[in-house]
Amino acid sequence: MKAALYPATFDPFTNGHLDVLDRALLIFDKVCVGVLKNPAKTALFSTEERIAMIKDVLADRPNVEIGSFQGLTVDYARKIGAGTLVRGLRSYSDFDAELQLALMNRKLAPDVQTIFLMSSFAHIFVSSSVIKDIASHGRDVSDFVPPAVARRLKEKFQ
Repeated sequence: MKAALYPATFDPFTNGHLDVLDRALLIFDKVCVGVLKNPAKTALFSTEERIAMIKDVLADRPNVEIGSFQGLTVDYARKIGAGTLVRGLRSYSDFDAELQLALMNRKLAPDVQTIFLMSSFAHIFVSSSVIKDIASHGRDVSDFVPPAVARRLKEKFQ
């Protein structure tokens, strides 16, 4: 079974994340969505809230698992038996940062590969940070995030 890890903070999970995940599912038998607990970032949603939202969004995808981790991504990939990391790219600036991570991950874990999937054109401008900013001003974000996430954002900022 070919398994991959799709790691990120997912704060919150966007339609761009969903797009990358669905295309990864065309390549891999199983994809684990790894929600990163990053103490260096202040998240809007707790790890548990992010996992609950993602589970709600992905309930109809049986070949997806959702977990959380702290520390090195390659260590978590090895722990869950994922031989590939899936990363989404929106722009050249994403590629620059992701390339550095991929090369370091290759050095740390040569057995774990990284693949990049380009975001669909419709999601190139969508980022979790921008979504949080828009929602914090009371604006509708339902075009950019799954319905369950839009509801949670609305609740969070009311």
